[in-house]
Order: sequence, then structure tokens, then C-alpha cells
Amino acid sequence: MDDLQMLQGAWRQVRFEENGVIEPPDIHGGTGTITTIDGDRFAVRSPTGELLLAGRFILDPMAHPKSITWIDSMGDDAGKLLPATYKLSNDEFIFIASDEDMPRSPVFVTSPGLTLRGFVRHRA
Repeated sequence: MDDLQMLQGAWRQVRFEENGVIEPPDIHGGTGTITTIDGDRFAVRSPTGELLLAGRFILDPMAHPKSITWIDSMGDDAGKLLPATYKLSNDEFIFIASDEDMPRSPVFVTSPGLTLRGFVRHRA
């Protein structure tokens, strides 16, 4: 199964770091939110179902490290290309995204301009 196929479905956020701070306030819902991936589209919903963020992504599993570029369709980053690197297994997904115009981070440690999110497969 390729990475795009493995990403499909629902993921529950279990980890969040931003700008070097672990679990800061999260305008996109934070721990417990559900990110659903359908094709190259994503939607982030609160545990009560409220849509918090949506958009699409471009995946490059052949890059070293593997890369994903997030393109939000709403919110402060709407339309921006947010470069990220990722790790993926059947039940775990983690990415570290850079602010627009920053290079992709080769390590999964945050500092200013970097956001890390970790997920586990959500089974309803």
C-alpha cells in the first residue's frame, strides 16, 4: 500500500508542538480533533463535529525525508504553501510543517516557525 492510500481515513490528534512549545493553545482544536483525509483533501473537525480547518495537500513519498505540502482553504494560512516532512505507518502519522517560505525541517523538533502534529488512526 502506498502512502496516499495509507493516509486515507480518520486520524485523531494526540500531539501538538508549535514554535518550540509543547501543547500550546491550538486554534485548530488541539488534542482530540479528528482529521479526515479523502483523496488529496483534508478536513479537521472538533470532537463535536465543528469544521475547524480544511484544504488539500501535495504528497511526495519519494523525497528524503518524505514531504507533504499543506494548502489550507480557510483561516489565516488560506492559499499558502506550507512545506512539511512526515512519517507514516498504518496507525501513526506525524508531520512537521514550516511557515511559508521556510525550508522543510529534516528533524521532528520544533523551533520558531515550525509546527508538529502527531496522530493515531481513529477507529469510531
